[in-house]
Amino acid sequence: MVDISLLGCGGGMPVPNRFLSSTLINYMGRKILIDCGEGTQVSMKILGTGFKAIDIICITHGHGDHIVGLPGLLATIGNSGRVDPLTIIGPVGIEEIIKGLRVIVPYLPYEIKIIENPRDTITLIENISISTLELDHSAPCLGYSFYFKRKASFDLEAAIANKVPKILWNKLQKGESLIYEGNKYEPNMVLGRERRGIKFSLITDTRPIKEIIDFIKESDLLICEGTYGDDKDIEKAIKNKHMTFSEAAKLARDGRVRDLMLTHFSPAMNNPEEYIENARKIFENTVLGEDRIIKTLSFIDY
Repeated sequence: MVDISLLGCGGGMPVPNRFLSSTLINYMGRKILIDCGEGTQVSMKILGTGFKAIDIICITHGHGDHIVGLPGLLATIGNSGRVDPLTIIGPVGIEEIIKGLRVIVPYLPYEIKIIENPRDTITLIENISISTLELDHSAPCLGYSFYFKRKASFDLEAAIANKVPKILWNKLQKGESLIYEGNKYEPNMVLGRERRGIKFSLITDTRPIKEIIDFIKESDLLICEGTYGDDKDIEKAIKNKHMTFSEAAKLARDGRVRDLMLTHFSPAMNNPEEYIENARKIFENTVLGEDRIIKTLSFIDY
């Protein structure tokens, strides 16, 4: 199972009931943070997620509502006792941005590794691949997609037919090759069919470019910006390079995602629920994000 915690669903500036953009992925004790707007640490503290185990921080872009909370978080991670390296991924210019932010946190007990604008899918944590897409915003901006690989099913008949000792089954299923009593055993001797993993995508901030559709295709969950709920605000959306609820819903529909969660609400939109039908009439499985909402994604057999 993968737990997705929306730590902040606001855009532009924090308001009393909304912190700024941040999302936490928790998978088998490993944590990946996407963006770090104001209020990120408060939400994490309320949820009791801890700070030390964050291995990767993915930044969509360098606007303040997505990154201003980062210096304080890096300090807190250091104070939590972390000594292992931490990786930060971001768009073109992220290294310079991190350098500037670290003026107020120059000393950390762990190394920061920066990956700027990765072109290919990368795997920094076993069984989790991270893909990025350049978006259309007023600053260099990346969308992120995460794929959580699932182990192939165990094939009892194959294990018996290949005369694999039962004591080796568990390790072979985990992908280890073993030599036992002079014989070599490979994982494919006990494994059956490949099984679909879990795909999670996050898109913010951007206009709805066509490349997004393939990028998010068949995601189990898409968290997507919906800065403007009212379709009448389309001119603002175009000018500021954001999306309306209905535009986000069209991406979810065309990308054949399972569920859509809207986020990054304009501070001028006091009641996003007034506009939810603008999305649901296009894509029924739409929910509004809210601070500290948690969505659990489970592996599904097809």
